[in-house]
Amino acid sequence: MLLNCEGFTVFDANGNLAYRVDNYLAGNKAQILLMDAAGNPLFTIRRKRLSLADSWVVYEGESGVNPRFSARKQMNLLKSKCLARIVEGSWSGMGMCTYEIEGCYGKRCCAVYDEKRRIVAEIKRKEATGGMSFGMDVFRLVVQPQIDTTVAMALLVLLDQMFGSSSTP
Repeated sequence: MLLNCEGFTVFDANGNLAYRVDNYLAGNKAQILLMDAAGNPLFTIRRKRLSLADSWVVYEGESGVNPRFSARKQMNLLKSKCLARIVEGSWSGMGMCTYEIEGCYGKRCCAVYDEKRRIVAEIKRKEATGGMSFGMDVFRLVVQPQIDTTVAMALLVLLDQMFGSSSTP
């Protein structure tokens, strides 16, 4: 469908194309674009290079001003279930944690919690009838009514950037 880019496609429960995720800048994995099925930009996700912690900023559309979210990969010496923390706006505002993601992205088994510790989205491995597995590239995103589906997709893309095979150390 798209040439000269790295990305993936997302299908809804009925098999219709729902989202596209692409990186049009060859060799630059620091910026990813989340688009709807028609190719309209929904979120731009950028990795912050000069920061003490692994962090990303999420902007609406293709704009690079006024971040919608900021995310940090949780790097704790103690074993922690937390993979990432997401705040509204930027970290400099020291906003309260909006979302916390726990689990294991490598096994495609994660839960997204809101500020009230309710599960608002889950990533689960997809299995065919009879228990046969599709592999790690095919999985389900289950979204609850408390979170916008597009925001849940942006959080999934963040996790893929932080922990997926395309991530850079």
